[in-house]
Amino acid sequence: MTATTTTRRLKAALDDVDYPADKDQLVRTARDNGADEDTVRALEAMPPTDYGDFDEVTASVQMTDDAGPLSDAEKARARRHHTTPGVAETEKETPDNPIEEELGENRGS
Repeated sequence: MTATTTTRRLKAALDDVDYPADKDQLVRTARDNGADEDTVRALEAMPPTDYGDFDEVTASVQMTDDAGPLSDAEKARARRHHTTPGVAETEKETPDNPIEEELGENRGS
């Protein structure tokens, strides 16, 4: 199972990070701040690159809100704002095209 975290837990774990920061720095800071194991594992699963701000981190980490998994719209928003270099677009999870779902094909309208 993929480790996930919430925005609240991630903010608490990375409260005193000086950006830009690399993945190892973020993981170390989270451990030093007493982050729970799921948050640390979610950070460890990120691509090894420099992150310019908290938004870039949240776009690269598997997130759930406090009530449960993120909605499809929230996942799409995070993917659109994913600016971490070194991660191929083909590696991102993308939803099915609604035209293809309805018609069985995308006719390039």
